[in-house]
Amino acid sequence: MIPSHFISLTAIQERRPLRPTARRSGWVGCNILLDRLPTDGWIPIIEDGSIRKDTDVRDDWRRFSFLKDSTVSSRGWTSDVLACVRRLGKNEFSLRDLYAFEEKLRELHPKNKHIRPKIRQQLQILRDKCFLRFIGRGLYRVLE
Repeated sequence: MIPSHFISLTAIQERRPLRPTARRSGWVGCNILLDRLPTDGWIPIIEDGSIRKDTDVRDDWRRFSFLKDSTVSSRGWTSDVLACVRRLGKNEFSLRDLYAFEEKLRELHPKNKHIRPKIRQQLQILRDKCFLRFIGRGLYRVLE
């Protein structure tokens, strides 16, 4: 299950409009690009062949519920930076490690000309929400 507050504009791919001969001619659908969502947004209901406790599923859902109060653009940035942190696959990482995703984030957010400051801002948000701990000198630790 994926909470709607994890689905950002960067994870939406517009499809071609339906042909003029179609019954709903001109209608435009979309695809949700699941690989652009952070793994935290994937909430398993069944794990290892067993149904998870409903309290655990709800806790996972609530963990990122602060995103639903954000603007679409803001939650997209938070989600995208979190996805980059998860792609690092480390419990401790440096700001320099995340700067390696600068070009990818620039592609996802072409209107933003200040990518590095935005990365730092999103890391502060994730720190304030207790997902990361700032260790010092550009180093962070992922909290589970």
